[in-house]
Amino acid sequence: MSTGPMKLTVARIGRAHGLKGEVTVEVRTDIPEDRLAPGEVYETEPDSAGPLTIESVRTQGGRWFLRFEEIGSREAADEVRGVELVIDGDESDEDDAWYVHELVGLTAQRPDGERIGEVVDLLSMPAQDVLVVKEPGGHRAMIPFVDEFVPDVDLEAGTVTLTPPYGLLSGETPEATGETR
Repeated sequence: MSTGPMKLTVARIGRAHGLKGEVTVEVRTDIPEDRLAPGEVYETEPDSAGPLTIESVRTQGGRWFLRFEEIGSREAADEVRGVELVIDGDESDEDDAWYVHELVGLTAQRPDGERIGEVVDLLSMPAQDVLVVKEPGGHRAMIPFVDEFVPDVDLEAGTVTLTPPYGLLSGETPEATGETR
């Protein structure tokens, strides 16, 4: 049974900004300048909110603000808060793109297979996404989701391989990581 192409989230609509329907968005793409452009039409999740056509785009202080042709008031903007702008997976230029729900529950491990903990969240931060890993002792480590620290995500195996720098995981000593002060 085919469910059609996988949907990839480009952005998630945040709070209304101003009175004329402008909204903030959490960017979920590595190429927002290409994806978030006036005239682009997006399907939405849930699909009852769309399609939505980008009317204008601006950035300020690292935040992205969009206006959609279909949304003309603050009230209408409030109604679409939390809605995701999506594309078909086969349209994506992003090979390393995952949904949060695909990552949550994966076993976090070192390259040698040593278990670090479990992925419990993915946060979209201004500089890059951050994996939140719950370690066995309950500490929640925040690992920048960049190739250097997250070299491999294997959804089939249910694992994410981490090589975090010293100090991000609890209980580390310089000797354990091979680093010296």
